[in-house]
Amino acid sequence: MNLDYLMPTRVVMGKDCLFINRSLLAELGKKAFIVTGKNSARANGAYDDAVRALEANGQDHVLFDRVMSNPTECCVYEAAAECKKEGCDFVLAIGGGSPIDAAKAAAVLAVNDIPREKLFARAFSGALPIAAVPTTAGTGSETTPYSVLVDTGSPDESRFPDGRPVVPGPSKRSIGSPLLFPRFAFLDARYTFSLGRNNTVNTAIDALSHAIEGFLCVRANYLSDVLARESIAMILDCFDSLIAFPADPRSLSAAVREKLLLASSIAGIVISQSGTSVVHSMGYMFTLNWGTDHGRANGLLMKSFLMWCRAREKNDPSVSPRIPALCSALGIDMESFCGKLETLLENREKASGAELDTWGAANMKNAANTYIKPSQEEIRRMFKEAVG
Repeated sequence: MNLDYLMPTRVVMGKDCLFINRSLLAELGKKAFIVTGKNSARANGAYDDAVRALEANGQDHVLFDRVMSNPTECCVYEAAAECKKEGCDFVLAIGGGSPIDAAKAAAVLAVNDIPREKLFARAFSGALPIAAVPTTAGTGSETTPYSVLVDTGSPDESRFPDGRPVVPGPSKRSIGSPLLFPRFAFLDARYTFSLGRNNTVNTAIDALSHAIEGFLCVRANYLSDVLARESIAMILDCFDSLIAFPADPRSLSAAVREKLLLASSIAGIVISQSGTSVVHSMGYMFTLNWGTDHGRANGLLMKSFLMWCRAREKNDPSVSPRIPALCSALGIDMESFCGKLETLLENREKASGAELDTWGAANMKNAANTYIKPSQEEIRRMFKEAVG
């Protein structure tokens, strides 16, 4: 057995864990650069708790609260410039995947002179220490070495025969390095209590997608599979509660919120080892073109992807089967799982054939990490089955 496993993030969890474990923040530096979105960190109490912990340690801080959903490279360069100007020596990320990913990139750019056009190609040798406080239960960015950003200046590399870019305009790209693992992740489910139905469901599907995709990746290993099975089981155990979840955020129990938050972080550990599959690359097309929430985008594709995997396993004896083991982790058969997922997704969006032909022709970078590498025609077919 060949195995390579790295997970340097220390994870602490529990009510008020940020203040109780504030001595960990004291190890990181004297002045924190707090990275958040516009409102949520204040509304859910995470920002106030962070300030209370820092002040108790005698640490200063500067707030950068201008991270948008799907942060751009422009945003992270702005954040890094402010971090350097203020003399901050560590980064404290508070929020969902967008603020945490932006914080990671800012931590890199604060100590590396990287031209904007080289951000996704230039190697870097350092980063400010990072601590992360997730306020959603979905991306698991607090336990991964990745920062996913919107590159506003680079069209997709794929091109039509006449030379036109297949998907002109912005593209989702990532930087990755062990230096981007947060030193500490503080999991306090109270910060997710105010999330409404859509955000709660979409982030849960995102976490589930990470665990399922990680299980079906070329780079998966024994330890990542063990964690994927556990994360999948935890999230599926919450499915009925999510399906019955009405509009009032307070109606979802603290126990379910806590289980989803932990499952999300575990799924983050999974993809930190395995990476993600073609589903992620395909899902970015919905986000960039329609503004679809990332978790929902993955969910829209999951049924067509899994059914394609099962058919390929059945018809191609050279494929090592993974779907039976996945169904064992799910605890239900594939049809039942897809039915529950459809109930959570409710009404599906629809796209035109021409639009899906364009998306299907794009370069899906994660296709090569999928345990069965799909052809462009198979990718196009999955898109059409999902939203055609």
